[in-house]
Amino acid sequence: SFKKEESAGRRIIAVDPRNTSRECPECGHTAKENRPTQDTFHCQACGHTAHADTVGAINVLNRAGLVRCNANPA
Repeated sequence: SFKKEESAGRRIIAVDPRNTSRECPECGHTAKENRPTQDTFHCQACGHTAHADTVGAINVLNRAGLVRCNANPA
């Protein structure tokens, strides 16, 4: 239950977390090999590098944006 968040005026958007730290936020390439270590992300397709947690957070935010857009078409 997200009653506390909802009562504070926040909206909860469920996002599928699968592969969020394996998918490149730059080109979309998803592969296990994009995560050579626990902390490192290095896209095998375009070469983008970042901390794996940062990549996961960016992808979750991007997916939440897509969910919101799909839920409220303009």
